Amino acid sequence: MNTQSFSHERADTQEVLDLAARKACQYLATVGQRSVAPSEAALAGLAAFHEPFPNASADPLEVISKLDQIGSPATVATTGGRYFGFVIGGTLPASLAANWLAATWDQNVTLRVMSPVAAELEEVVLRWVAEAIGLPPECPGGLVTCATMANFTALAAARGALLSRAGWNVEDDGMFGAPPIEVVVGEEVHASILKALSMAGFGKKRVTVVPADGQGRMRADRLPRLSSSTLVCIQAGNVNTGAFDPAEEICARAHEQGAWVHVDGAFGLWAGVSAKYRDLMRGVAMADSWGTDAHKWPNVNYDCGVVFVRDGHALRTAMGMSAAYLEPGSRREPTHHAPESSRRGRAIELWAALKSLGRSGLCDLVERTCGFAQMFASGLREAGFSVLNDVVLNQVLVSFGTAETTREAIRRIQQDGTCWCGGTVWQGKTAMRISVSSWATTEADVRASLDAMVRIARECNQASQPR
Repeated sequence: MNTQSFSHERADTQEVLDLAARKACQYLATVGQRSVAPSEAALAGLAAFHEPFPNASADPLEVISKLDQIGSPATVATTGGRYFGFVIGGTLPASLAANWLAATWDQNVTLRVMSPVAAELEEVVLRWVAEAIGLPPECPGGLVTCATMANFTALAAARGALLSRAGWNVEDDGMFGAPPIEVVVGEEVHASILKALSMAGFGKKRVTVVPADGQGRMRADRLPRLSSSTLVCIQAGNVNTGAFDPAEEICARAHEQGAWVHVDGAFGLWAGVSAKYRDLMRGVAMADSWGTDAHKWPNVNYDCGVVFVRDGHALRTAMGMSAAYLEPGSRREPTHHAPESSRRGRAIELWAALKSLGRSGLCDLVERTCGFAQMFASGLREAGFSVLNDVVLNQVLVSFGTAETTREAIRRIQQDGTCWCGGTVWQGKTAMRISVSSWATTEADVRASLDAMVRIARECNQASQPR
């Protein structure tokens, strides 16, 4: 390649990046005014993507233009301030910008020698996260795709440690013929834990289920007999109610018998940054492993999960790998702390988000969004609807009457486009679930969303009345 053609290609790259930046900025400038859910026309437009694999190359400018023209209208406006479905936070500006830079760097964070900056930032953010949520600051950990993978990673470490005590090397010999491990979960265990248990070879159904109370908290007084071959999975933040299992009592009883306690805290662990909500975390730091998401409350780009394991040897044994060409250095190597080998530099975006927020900004994000959840609950109660949970964090469950009326109200609220909330069934009752976790949400967003919810739910109730 001669210098002239190389310079020409570099100029084309600049032009393509400029176009993508303009399109992205246009999207962000208008996302707050558009319908949260995409229109039927936008969804129908996705058919244009279905074409035979092209034989010829395409102009990158045309590629980006088509992606924006067809794709942007068909997105769900999760980066705006009125998305309350699931627990999805908008992307912080610093994290978004860091994502662009990280993609430009295109680092493979397998070994430190492949990306010194990403490996270094991974160490930094793991310490920052542990400090922020109240875990031991030097607790070993890793960055993964999501809380499901964080749970899987921790459970794999727990499996190895518990079986090692019984004289079994699961990493070498597998689960066939291994001594049994009893797995204890709560009645309201999240599906991600069951998936992780399945992937780790424990099985989804070979668990002991402990009854839950009216808010979904595991009842510590109903724990079975525990032993050094027991793995107990508890929750920090029920996905429906936001409630926390009584970690202090459960951890104390488990550790008396040598059992391992894992905490599934996809969003709830971040309550530890706030003095206002920290009491919910009592005893959580006593556990043996923890899993959480950074793409929820810290509002980092998807996908970014965090796992911590108190026993660093167990984590490295479960996740480590060796090959002649993958000779590790003398310092921490990312690949020995997570399932993935070749992976992107998630720490880059997480560092940017946490650096831009600081402890005070992260605390404000948690407390402000929890405050908005209280606003939703108060407004819905005042309108005469039933809030089904104690609103202890950022989750609100509301019933608009019968199951049929509630489902219809949810459908119409989603169709209306002012906001987006999902449905759930909570202890046998159909409800709408409101999750508030985005930095972009304002009081005006909450009031506009409340007005739409109340208006539509009243219309649904009137329509359901006998004539």
